[in-house]
Amino acid sequence: MDSYGFPDGNICNLLGSRYFHARHDINHSLQMHSSLIRRLSQENELEGHQGCVNTIAWNSTGSLLISGSDDTRMNIWSNNGRKLLHSIDTGHSANIFCTKFIPETSDELVVCGAGDAEVRLFNLSRLSGRGPDDNAIAPSAVYQCHTRRVKKLAVEVGNPNVVWSASEDGTLRQHDFREGASCPPAGSSPQECRNVLLDLRCGAKRSLADPPRQTLALKSCDISASRPHLLLVGGSDAFARLYDRRMLPPLTSCRKRIPPPPCVNYFCPMHLSERGRSGLHLTHVTFSPSGDEVLLSYSGEHVYLMNVNQAGGGAMRYASGDASKLMTFNPILNGLELQPPLSVVYKSSLRFKSNVTSVLEKCRKLVQIAEKCLEGGSNYYDGIEACNEVLDQHCHDIGLAIRHDCLCTRAGLLLKRKWKNDVHMAIRDCYNARRIDSSSFRALYYMSEALSQLGNYKEALEFAVAAQSVAPSNTEIAELVENLQKNLAAAETGKTNKANDGLLRSESRSGRALSLSDILYRSEANSDASQDGPTSEREDSDYDEELELDFETSISGDEGRDVEPNTLHGSLNLRIHRRGDSTRETSYANGSCGSPSSSQNDRMPYQPETVIDMKQRFVGHCNVGTDIKQASFLGQRGEYVASGSDDGRWFIWEKQTGRLIKMLLGDEAVVNCVQCHPFDCVVATSGIDNTIKIWTPTASVPSIVAGGSAGPETSNVLEAMESNQRRLSHNREVILCSPFELLERFRMHEFTEGTLHPLECAQS
Repeated sequence: MDSYGFPDGNICNLLGSRYFHARHDINHSLQMHSSLIRRLSQENELEGHQGCVNTIAWNSTGSLLISGSDDTRMNIWSNNGRKLLHSIDTGHSANIFCTKFIPETSDELVVCGAGDAEVRLFNLSRLSGRGPDDNAIAPSAVYQCHTRRVKKLAVEVGNPNVVWSASEDGTLRQHDFREGASCPPAGSSPQECRNVLLDLRCGAKRSLADPPRQTLALKSCDISASRPHLLLVGGSDAFARLYDRRMLPPLTSCRKRIPPPPCVNYFCPMHLSERGRSGLHLTHVTFSPSGDEVLLSYSGEHVYLMNVNQAGGGAMRYASGDASKLMTFNPILNGLELQPPLSVVYKSSLRFKSNVTSVLEKCRKLVQIAEKCLEGGSNYYDGIEACNEVLDQHCHDIGLAIRHDCLCTRAGLLLKRKWKNDVHMAIRDCYNARRIDSSSFRALYYMSEALSQLGNYKEALEFAVAAQSVAPSNTEIAELVENLQKNLAAAETGKTNKANDGLLRSESRSGRALSLSDILYRSEANSDASQDGPTSEREDSDYDEELELDFETSISGDEGRDVEPNTLHGSLNLRIHRRGDSTRETSYANGSCGSPSSSQNDRMPYQPETVIDMKQRFVGHCNVGTDIKQASFLGQRGEYVASGSDDGRWFIWEKQTGRLIKMLLGDEAVVNCVQCHPFDCVVATSGIDNTIKIWTPTASVPSIVAGGSAGPETSNVLEAMESNQRRLSHNREVILCSPFELLERFRMHEFTEGTLHPLECAQS
């Protein structure tokens, strides 16, 4: 893919242009130029922690780096000397997950949040010594009002008085340093910490069509640097939420539970919005430097980019049921937009008349490369990259014919590659191709094949019949129609048998309690089904009781040293609940979840919100093993996207095209954190290792891969990505600890009677 070139051009030409053009953003362009990124290599390794480094953050000038670890210490590092300045014993009793410098305090105030549900503020000017070994200091403030782990902190540029904390208890709290140095622990009587800015303890949605009922365990939050009134949160469901702090109700106490306030925008890729999977959740959300885009990282999923603003057709919105409309055959398409309107695209192309001929020739060659990859049955990845270059980089320059051919070719390649959710991306391409030509044989054929892969045989047959009417003499489509008819008949027979079998099991279970074995084996069967294959909805379950598994992975301190390398340990929480318990789980002491008039509102049908759809997907990494995996924008212009991975690597993509341009080996097990220096081409990463790696463009030769202290990078890029895709094809529960393993431990009496204790589950 290097032969395609990069849109930021030659760095020498860019430097030369400074003498002829008064561009104020020239330094922004140079900070993360493609030629520098391809030379990134590990420059230094910062040693000073005794456990996993879960969080890193630069100060506003980039002179200092702060880190927090499982060893409950908070370290301050010098960027210039790459050395440890201070190591603070925070007094936390659990792993530190988030740290921040407080703005406009001369970097004297620092704050951290941890698994003990506490937020602690420290004043570095009170340090008793100036070396890293003499840093005894008491916290200036201790906030104990959260009831579960604090996963993320946010600060506002220019505001030295407030920090916001997001917790898995479902609340986002606003701590004002001017109002008090501490607060009572959660559960104290009376508990009147009036600092709850967002109460989402009844805010989680199983799918877009479902009303919020359960606790949204917050995993991440961010405040826009350009518009600080905008607040972004993500947690234990598929939807990121954007709030305007100016429109939120006054701060409340944690005793008073209120219904979730309306948000400005929901963000979620369309194909993830109607799954209803309890395990799908966000691990990180962040604004772009300009504040116009957001980046979402999902556990067991990919990284997605979305627009914040809908103005100018920049953000694509969808509503409940639109995902199913994509899969429903209509002779003529209208309504749903999955891309900027074609009129907008081609009107804007008038600006590029000077080089339109050369661009069109380049795009035709790229499409030909992609078609050869499809016909040859190999190099699907390269073919998809070629199509991405045409559709994402040159969409303003190409005509409808090239666009249609490229969409169909990419759909075929995606269906052949079969990485996670490739089938859903193929459906989008087929839909967009049919918006250009509703009777396109290739679009109809590939849509039928995609729906067949999902197990939607009825809808697939409709598209196949439509394709056959376009090309009645085509033997390939005739064979597809015949196979779909057989599959549809078999599916109907299986559905009938399942209904009869469920009736018999229901009768046989009457009068006896459902065993844990029944539930676990059912859970394993559901877990083994591919997400891109036929799915069973919650409503189709034959059991009144259902199983929920929740895992947390951790390697900290001495605990991680007693096990084999590259082994993740974690605790398991098992919850068995009966149908209808969701109302009891979310009911409050003073009534049901909602306003005092919620009983009247319950009679009204729920009206799902509209949601902003993805505009780019970044694939190749793996995010299943930890709950703090970050995805970040690189540079002041945010033209590149980076994420850690469970294979010990971290990945850098071109934001506009989703093209992978660098893969670096940054940890012996897992890279969780990737933070770019605010001004220089310097990136800090951390993960399961006890060290922080510093990366700079010091390699003598540009390349797509780079090793480090964790070892040389010997894997082929495609092999590494395919290995990660195989891990993603299993859901999070199966990868970390299968219910069969849990059942075996239950049989071996590792549970005491009447209780379920945390278990150590290892995955090599």
